[in-house]
Amino acid sequence: MLGFFDSGLGGLTVLKEAVKLLPQYSYLYLGDNARAPYGDLDQETIYDYTVEGASELFRRGSQLVVLACNTSSSAALRRIQQEFLPEKFPEKHILGIIVPTAEEIGSFTESREVGILGTQATVNSLAYTKEIAKAFPEIKTYEAACPMLVPLIEEGNGDSLEITDLIQIYLNELLVQSFEIDTVILGCTHFALIEDQIKRQLPYGVRAISQGPIIAEKLKDYLSRHPGLENDLEKNSKRVFLSTDDSPRVESLSSLFYGSPVKIELVKL
Repeated sequence: MLGFFDSGLGGLTVLKEAVKLLPQYSYLYLGDNARAPYGDLDQETIYDYTVEGASELFRRGSQLVVLACNTSSSAALRRIQQEFLPEKFPEKHILGIIVPTAEEIGSFTESREVGILGTQATVNSLAYTKEIAKAFPEIKTYEAACPMLVPLIEEGNGDSLEITDLIQIYLNELLVQSFEIDTVILGCTHFALIEDQIKRQLPYGVRAISQGPIIAEKLKDYLSRHPGLENDLEKNSKRVFLSTDDSPRVESLSSLFYGSPVKIELVKL
């Protein structure tokens, strides 16, 4: 199975795109909703929580886990790949979503100046700035943390005036850093749910880039380059959704993020 992990619900927007592009595979999703959001936690805690989530997905049969969470990808991925995976699950694979996004951003920007909106932990890590610099040394990057957006989005308040006001505040904080920014990465998977609101408040000529379609294409490419792994994947189109919180609110919001009805199965980490 293909496993997807997120601190909460945002990863469902990435899973949705993967399922759309690669419907033949079976998918196992785990959201750590009981402990979300991760964005304001310290790096060690984010690492520990991410390891627990990935381990659960591996134990349940996932051969490959996608950390569909920018915070986990920035704070935990490299250490998991270098230390945890070789010792505990040497035959398994784990991928993040920051490097794939960084690798594609050069095809979107003409001014070669890019803004990133993310959680506090993602922005503090400078993960996007570092990875974009590796892929495109000529591109300048600017970042702004949006700490209040994720909790409101997970409350189902995507159309509220409060979110509209916060979007304007955070965009101002980002765009004032340079008037040459022509591309804004939505560096938190939750932001896909308010992508339209963000686009409406962007200046003319500035585009917003959501990660779901990019990650789906990158996953397809990764599997094509790893035929041994691809051949081992279950292909009966099964979809299983796990959460550390199976409340009616989480189930309802999961359906909203995924775009179709979702039945949540409770798991304890």
